[in-house]
Amino acid sequence: MNVYLVPVRHNHFEIYSEPPEDVDRLPEEGAGRLRRWAHAARVRWHDLVDTARRGSATGRFALWRDKVVCRLAETIAEQRTLWALGKHTQATLRFPSTLDQTEARATLDRALMAARWHHGLWLAIDGPLFVVSGALMPVPGPNILAYYLAFRAIGHWLSWRGARQSLNTIVWTLEPDADLAELGSLVDVPRALRDARVAAIAARLQLPRLSAFFERVAA
Repeated sequence: MNVYLVPVRHNHFEIYSEPPEDVDRLPEEGAGRLRRWAHAARVRWHDLVDTARRGSATGRFALWRDKVVCRLAETIAEQRTLWALGKHTQATLRFPSTLDQTEARATLDRALMAARWHHGLWLAIDGPLFVVSGALMPVPGPNILAYYLAFRAIGHWLSWRGARQSLNTIVWTLEPDADLAELGSLVDVPRALRDARVAAIAARLQLPRLSAFFERVAA
């Protein structure tokens, strides 16, 4: 698995990758009750997001709901790098060539330790909130709040597991990358002047969503 150390501000980096977003419709063979429930919640949330992105809703409330679902989905998608890392024992970190390997590894470890703490904290918050959201089950229609909180809790658990796996188990190979160094040089360039260069870097790295991610986190 390739992971990218993306410069977003001076001396500030985010780990990034683009793992596939597809969700298996069936749970893993032999999965226990909790994992089957978690998988079902992921599938329901994925279907809600897919419906919202199609933009077929009518009515003020439905349009607002779909807008909220799409925005939440974008935020959650940023966790997918950690989710994917939870399934690996080896990974490659590509980092800006302006850093040396020692700096790059230290930066990676700091990011992973911060992620482990952050997602562990939110898991402890979202889990109980999901239980409370069950009070809305009698309300007609899909329980958007419950689906969202369930997916958040699952997402934070997967992210926490991925950060722990990355720190304790994964064997990392580090590779300097000139394209990421060029991306770092664009942090202070006005967006209108850097858009084309950022898009070209994303194309060379074969990361089609990198431009949107960079503009969001570098703002």
